[in-house]
Amino acid sequence: MTVETNDASKCELALKGLYFVDDPEIGLNVVDLGLIYQIEFIEEEKKLNTLMTLTSQFCPMGDSIVSNVTDSLQSAFPEWSIQVDLTFEPAWDSSKISPEGQEFLGY
Repeated sequence: MTVETNDASKCELALKGLYFVDDPEIGLNVVDLGLIYQIEFIEEEKKLNTLMTLTSQFCPMGDSIVSNVTDSLQSAFPEWSIQVDLTFEPAWDSSKISPEGQEFLGY
């Protein structure tokens, strides 16, 4: 799955850290799971907005995952304001898992 962004080089830096944020129930990172939909950088305001989803609206680890995503982005961009928003449109499904993630999960 491709992450929408307005700055490819900054997005690459953000994603590097997010590869270390796992969904603890699945054991796979949020990037390879396809949970990150968009990362937008507002340079003049030093603001980073992220739009992501969870594997289900009722994910019991949702708060923890969002907190870990926020912490990872704040670590990569310490001078920036970080905003992480959840959406369930489009709903997540296994087709969003990267080929590496599918291999890891044995698909």
